[in-house]
Amino acid sequence: MNKLVLAYSGGLDTSYCALKLSKDEGFEVHAVSVNTGGFSKQEITTIGEKAVQLGATSYTSIDAVQSFYDKVVKYLVFGNVLKNNTYPLSVSAERIVQAIEIVNHAKKIGAKYIAHGSTGAGNDQVRFDMIFQIIAPEIEIITPIRDHQLSRQTEIDYLQGNGIDYAWEKAKYSINKGLWGTSVGGEETLTSHQVLPEDAYPSQLEKTESEKVNLSFENGELIAIGGAKDSPVNNINKLNEIASKFAIGRDIHVGDTIIGIKGRVGFEAAAPLIIIKAHHLLEKHVLTKWQQHHKEYLANWYGTMLHEGQYLDEVMRNIEAFLNDSQKNVNGDVMVSLHPYRFTLDGINSKNDLMRSSFAQYGEVNKGWTANDAKGFIKILSNQNKIYNQVNQTK
Repeated sequence: MNKLVLAYSGGLDTSYCALKLSKDEGFEVHAVSVNTGGFSKQEITTIGEKAVQLGATSYTSIDAVQSFYDKVVKYLVFGNVLKNNTYPLSVSAERIVQAIEIVNHAKKIGAKYIAHGSTGAGNDQVRFDMIFQIIAPEIEIITPIRDHQLSRQTEIDYLQGNGIDYAWEKAKYSINKGLWGTSVGGEETLTSHQVLPEDAYPSQLEKTESEKVNLSFENGELIAIGGAKDSPVNNINKLNEIASKFAIGRDIHVGDTIIGIKGRVGFEAAAPLIIIKAHHLLEKHVLTKWQQHHKEYLANWYGTMLHEGQYLDEVMRNIEAFLNDSQKNVNGDVMVSLHPYRFTLDGINSKNDLMRSSFAQYGEVNKGWTANDAKGFIKILSNQNKIYNQVNQTK
């Protein structure tokens, strides 16, 4: 009756929850971590060992990298989604899939409770709670850190008092790594004017000589790098390995949190930024004007809804259907040049390139209409403003 699933990362907050809930609250704690691209095999083993030491009855690591790509990342690429034209939703996108996997695991083992270590000041509490409540309203949600407004030192004192004395010193920079980028938080991001220093970023500049790389897309998905075909997930990892050596993809995002306050976070996302920009360039060649127009605002809504935890709203499936259909002609190669701290898009080659039309060349020669056709078109096009100016000429 006291079976509880704990969303467990191995950090201070979830370690406190594991011990407190099992030792003092009498729950049968089943710790679960969901890998969306940020854990190595050794890290998973270490996290599991700590969970059991802290009193967990069991530990489960769920590999959700492919699920993360299929359910979320693919649509972020299709939509060229950059929050506030900057951030590729590296962390917020992960949380949705992690929450879904955790609640499904809780239902699978018949748990009556779910716990997580979110505080009451951030976005994650909203994302987790909403997914849990929608999928499994019968499961009670327990959040010790939020409910008791615990300080970091209070948690450390409790753990040390119970013989758990890991190195709890807070790292100078908080790093959260996943398939779709890495967030970086520190004292600088708590201000509005300071920049993160070079050594705050996990990837350091290793290459100073420019390189060219060819990205191949099929139906909007990255299917090959330099002609070598592989799965989109593997290609994301490969491109990140290549581009991060140039220290590409660093920035600081400033945005509005779900609870209404401003937030600032650093990130590095070499592969996501290159893929989104390359994909967008290819789309500008192969999609019509109105496809691009409607994609832009729908994708912006998709990113906003995802960021705010509204992934399960049915409108998200509607937008995904639109985005899927829009990609059937997004095929071809994009040539990219990598430089220290930046990249350039050199051009595309696609059988669906609308610049291949025989009608005309922009600013040059046309074959599909006469000079009189052009004059008539311009005359009719100006009618609306002619009428407005005639009616309102006194103004």
